[in-house]
Parts: sequence; C-alpha cells; structure tokens
Amino acid sequence: MFIQLLFVHLYIMKSLETEIKQERPFRDEYEKLLVNILYTSSWLMNINSQRLKPFGLTPQQYNVLRILRGRFPDSYSNQEITERMLDKSSNATRIADKLKEKKLIERKVNKDDRRAVDIQITEKGLNLLKAIEDSPDLLNKQFKNISKEKAKQMNEWLDCLRR
Repeated sequence: MFIQLLFVHLYIMKSLETEIKQERPFRDEYEKLLVNILYTSSWLMNINSQRLKPFGLTPQQYNVLRILRGRFPDSYSNQEITERMLDKSSNATRIADKLKEKKLIERKVNKDDRRAVDIQITEKGLNLLKAIEDSPDLLNKQFKNISKEKAKQMNEWLDCLRR
C-alpha cells in the first residue's frame, strides 16, 4: 500500500492499473506490489537515464564510476566491481572498456598478480561525477513530496523485502 501511495505522491498520476492498462484485477495485493515495484523501478531508471544522457553516461557506467570513487585513490578488480554493481547482469569489463575510451578510468596490471588488472577512476572521472552531482537533479525532484522519515521507512521496507 505504501509503495502505491509513494508512486502517486512521486508522480501525481493515475493508479497503477490505469497506467499499465490493467483489464483484470490483480490476484492479490502481493502481485500488485510486485508489478508496482517493477513498474516504478523502470520509471525511475528512465528518469536516471535521461539525467545522465547530457554527460554521455549510462546508468551502469555511472554506477561503476561511483564504485571506483568510493575506493579512490585505491583500485578494484573487475570482479570486485561486479560484486558491488546494482545491476549484477551488467558486464563490468565491457563497461570499463567504454569508460577507458572516455579517459574516465585507468587500468593497471596488479603488482601481486600479473594476470589481474586493477581499475582506478581518473581525475576526469572524479570531475565528471562532481559535475553530475552539482547539476539540477531530475531524479531527486521525483522525491520532493516524500519526507526523510518516509524515505527512511521505505528503505527499511525494501531492505526487509530482500531478506
């Protein structure tokens, strides 16, 4: 129920059933909850993609840069990046290739294991993240009607769902 209310507050829109042109009622509130979470996730991903487009990044590339910034000035291996990514099905190697082309990351041979590669964010990558965070944030505007207390409660409920 809270997720549906959140959805309405975030976007001031019609019911989920109307939005997805649902012709039959959901089997129960749990089925509706699942569809609502999936629909809302897709909706937020689209907003996030639009937010990052002017910076030439995909959400997955942005995620990798944030992961690397969290370890800066140290580095991570591809495997360590994959373990931390939001989208576990993303190909960290392919994403790193694209980021390297843009000079947002560097790859270096690991000193202890010559077969391993260490990946580190560059100054250019750090500056790009700062520019994104300093820009008007389309994503945060979607949460303007949600109090910090409700956001905290929602985070707790979503954490509980994954247990």
